[in-house]
Amino acid sequence: MHQEFWLERWQQNQIGFHSESINPHLEQYWPALHIEAGSRVFVPLCGKSNDMLWLLAQNYRVIGVELSPLAVNAFFTENKVPATAGHKDKFEVWENDDLCIYCGDFFHLREDDLTGVDAVYDRASLVALPPEMRADYAAHMKRLLKTGTKILLVAFDYPQQEMDGPPFSVQYQEVEMLYRDWCRIDLLHTEDILSKEPRFRERGLSRLQEQVYVLTVL
Repeated sequence: MHQEFWLERWQQNQIGFHSESINPHLEQYWPALHIEAGSRVFVPLCGKSNDMLWLLAQNYRVIGVELSPLAVNAFFTENKVPATAGHKDKFEVWENDDLCIYCGDFFHLREDDLTGVDAVYDRASLVALPPEMRADYAAHMKRLLKTGTKILLVAFDYPQQEMDGPPFSVQYQEVEMLYRDWCRIDLLHTEDILSKEPRFRERGLSRLQEQVYVLTVL
């Protein structure tokens, strides 16, 4: 899943993964993390997700990282949020009050870029990556996050042979493999959502479960 794939998806407006509505799992399960208002929340591979607006409305400070400049520009333009743009290391950085989006490669982030982060919201990041990249993703996340950081992770579980990702199937066993050495893993919710997702049925899926986890960095 090379960078060109995602850049091309945004260029061609093939962004079926984007939702205009706030993710219901974020609204329902975020309180389980017990993150105080004013805390800093990291949203990896954030796209132009309106979930960031919800987090801001709850009085959190948000840091996102997104590869596509089209996505970053669309977020600020479509939501009529003014922003200043500058540069830091390999990133173009867009900022407005309590929101900062790093435009560039997630793997170029350094620990000091996420200073003060107490929580991570991963709805569309881990599942966007093919198997050969997910271990590197988790290892880099481990380097970035301090002890005690909470991660709200949303993942899909489906027969991978029935559909090409993204989003990819990330089963509970893989979540354990990727995170158990450095996180406590709590599975909060499992739901069969195939009946609600006709576009995935049309792609040939016979089963689709969505799972919500809270991971706590040890």
